[in-house]
Amino acid sequence: MMGTKIRSFAPLPPDISLEDLVPEDHFYRRLQAQLDLSFVRELVRPFYAGGGRPSVDPVVFFKLQLVMFLEDLRSERQLMRVVADRLSVRWYLGYDLHEPLPDHSSLTRIRERFGLEVFRRFFERIVEECFAAGLVWGEELFIDATKVEANASLESARSRALVEGRLEEHLAGVFPENTLPVQEDQEHLAVVAGVVGPGGDERQALAQANALRHSWIAKNGRQERESLRWGYQRMADLRVSTTDPDASPMHQKNKGASRLGYQTLYG
Repeated sequence: MMGTKIRSFAPLPPDISLEDLVPEDHFYRRLQAQLDLSFVRELVRPFYAGGGRPSVDPVVFFKLQLVMFLEDLRSERQLMRVVADRLSVRWYLGYDLHEPLPDHSSLTRIRERFGLEVFRRFFERIVEECFAAGLVWGEELFIDATKVEANASLESARSRALVEGRLEEHLAGVFPENTLPVQEDQEHLAVVAGVVGPGGDERQALAQANALRHSWIAKNGRQERESLRWGYQRMADLRVSTTDPDASPMHQKNKGASRLGYQTLYG
């Protein structure tokens, strides 16, 4: 006789808790037992006021960042969708079945407020704990790489020299036969800049804002694009996306034309 499953959901018995629903050998149980993230409260204390409404626990925030990495998720919005229907992740975060979860927009604001330096110090502390636990011994190194498609259109790509403010390099590439002497070239660029952009205090303020906006590129792993090998230059050295500067033109098998993406490395 063929059975038919009737969909019927009753409230959980009062003696059943989330603790009972997560298997004893689950990965997140082992992670909770081995990795103590309580140190992050002191790490981020300067970013919080002494009074006011309680925030999302910083420990919960960094646990969510780990979950996003471990589950290969690409956004806080997608992350919270996964957390909402994963009992094991709820347990790891310490949220009961009926507790409201943090909103994805709160996570975005917290991440932006902490900035790159906090994440770097967090990562360094985790590496130190791995050394202390005997998980790292520094004798072997394994690296794997994969291509990840970016959420940006190839049509957003522009001349890297022009976007990064190296106008003389852009003009030399476009009109190599009409390259001016250095002094004349600088005077010509001043005229061109006055025509195509704002002048005076407004131009100076714009230049300062752009310098601050792109300073992280120079300080945090910007690639050396000036060196050439065997006369070869990558397309990423010439073109940059205005919507996602980290993405580079790349070709993926079975996907036809080139797309913007990243070459991610795992060590």
